[in-house]
Amino acid sequence: MAALHFHNVTLGYDRHPAVHHLSGEVAPGALVAVIGPNGAGKSTLLRGIVGILKPLDGSIHLGGLDARDIAYLPQSAEIDRSFPISVFDFVGTGLWRGTGLFGGIGKAAREKILRAIASVGLNGFENRPIGTLSGGQMQRVLFARVLLQDASLIVLDEPFNAIDGKTTADLLALVKLWHGEGRTVLAALHDMEMVRNHFSETLVLARGPVAWGPTAEVLTPENLMVAMRMCEAFDDSAAACGEDGRSQAA
Repeated sequence: MAALHFHNVTLGYDRHPAVHHLSGEVAPGALVAVIGPNGAGKSTLLRGIVGILKPLDGSIHLGGLDARDIAYLPQSAEIDRSFPISVFDFVGTGLWRGTGLFGGIGKAAREKILRAIASVGLNGFENRPIGTLSGGQMQRVLFARVLLQDASLIVLDEPFNAIDGKTTADLLALVKLWHGEGRTVLAALHDMEMVRNHFSETLVLARGPVAWGPTAEVLTPENLMVAMRMCEAFDDSAAACGEDGRSQAA
């Protein structure tokens, strides 16, 4: 059974589609890069996978997984770092699905949190407020929270954006570890060289699918050019999407 199955999926906001008519399957244990120009719908697709957005049309089947089986790493810009929370407590939110929002943190849970923090190289940062962290340190914290969730499906939105080379290498090693453990990983990325060297499967997206398959076959200059032209030609003022997924006059 596929870990994910997309059947003619359209996703969007206020009934205006941002991802059109995507169909395909992600096999269990796959390592998939989602690439495309800015505004291609990459983040929208990931939000649809994790259930933040409901499809305007079509469906996304999770192959029997439920919310507890999915870990989501949003873009760091979506995190309110002014909120007064420590690294330890922020990483500990990765346990909420198991303990509940107001569930107690026992000795075993505390040890799990400390191991996750140590795994991303942040020993000694447990009591630091997240607002004092650098961009790379904050990304390590986000990865530690994903580690703690121990999920079968891991969804990463621009996980290596605007961080230093050492942090990128350390976090990419975690992604490879998850893949080696048989977890399914999807990541929205913009570094084509990283995709080419480390991700075996790629979806090229430009509001709709351009190409999807083995990275060596689909990550071509021709497909990237098609994606760029499709995004440039997209009309953000197009008619809203009707209840049945077809466009309707405004």
